[in-house]
Amino acid sequence: MNLTLLIPDLLWPDTTHPQIHADLSLPSLERLLSKGTLRRYSAQEMEAWLCTSFNIAKQHNWPIAPIMLHVDDSNLITGNDYWMRADPVHLRIEQNHIMLADSQAFSISQEEAQHITQSLNQNLGRHYDFSVLPLRPDRWYIRLPHSPQMQTPSLDQVTCRNINNFLPVGNESIMWHKIFNEAQMLLHEHPINQQRESRGELPINSVWFWGGGVMPPSIHSQFTHIWSNNEFAHALALTSHTPYSKLPANANEWFSHDILSNNLVILDNLAVNAKYRNAYQWRETLKNLENDWFLPLYQALKTGRINQITIAAVNEDSWLEFVVTRTNLWKFWLVTRPLSSYIVKHHAN
Repeated sequence: MNLTLLIPDLLWPDTTHPQIHADLSLPSLERLLSKGTLRRYSAQEMEAWLCTSFNIAKQHNWPIAPIMLHVDDSNLITGNDYWMRADPVHLRIEQNHIMLADSQAFSISQEEAQHITQSLNQNLGRHYDFSVLPLRPDRWYIRLPHSPQMQTPSLDQVTCRNINNFLPVGNESIMWHKIFNEAQMLLHEHPINQQRESRGELPINSVWFWGGGVMPPSIHSQFTHIWSNNEFAHALALTSHTPYSKLPANANEWFSHDILSNNLVILDNLAVNAKYRNAYQWRETLKNLENDWFLPLYQALKTGRINQITIAAVNEDSWLEFVVTRTNLWKFWLVTRPLSSYIVKHHAN
């Protein structure tokens, strides 16, 4: 049996603070990484890694929106429609920066989403040929009559970042800058946001447009089963007709299932803490992963229950892939290295 582990933010993304890894006890993870064959690739976020792994071609952007419709409302899917995500976000001005927070930093009800998108459609819909559809409280969509000539960074790429460095670019970007600004002005004093602020909640004061594209003609999976709590991975499983299950609590529970030959397991619970720079919780989560996943997986590889483990560690500035087999574990000359050593080496290159 072969296993691919996709672990966003296994490496802390801020390479200027390598001390965050100090005193972390991760013996099984570090043995697996040190005994593996390391390959380095250009950095890409988790959605891009998944698209690449499922043989999806990049259009102007990775076509996240039309694929996600298989989870959110498959009845809307047609072959040639162009769909874009238009997700609710919170913007905060900090000195000369405008920082963005996604729905992991706030909660929003379906009723609130309906009221806000109704206002957006009444005001923007008179001038632009689209309507915002709140198919989920925190996942909104628009359908466009044509593919806009622009590139838009993903929501993950801009979360907790200065959006001035990530605005759309391309031939039609000026119009979308205008739409973006008009949405902010409309939502600035929206009644829903006044109510939210009175309760001490973050206002939904903007919309981020991203993930646009048309549905790919075919999506192929190299995996026999996908184990994940990630909704985009679920959508890819549906479109590629790959068996999908929610992520078990730990590797021992995972082993209790009927496991096929080539599995993808996505351990993405480090990502939100890395994105929002919650160093303490990131460290605690990594310790839990060591006990719940890395230790039993190391033992399974050592005893031959697993033949090969591929660990894909992706974050905002690196993509490292470690391939380790049972035979690799006996290579005594491969000295176990601390997790922080991979950050230092990548940063130096």
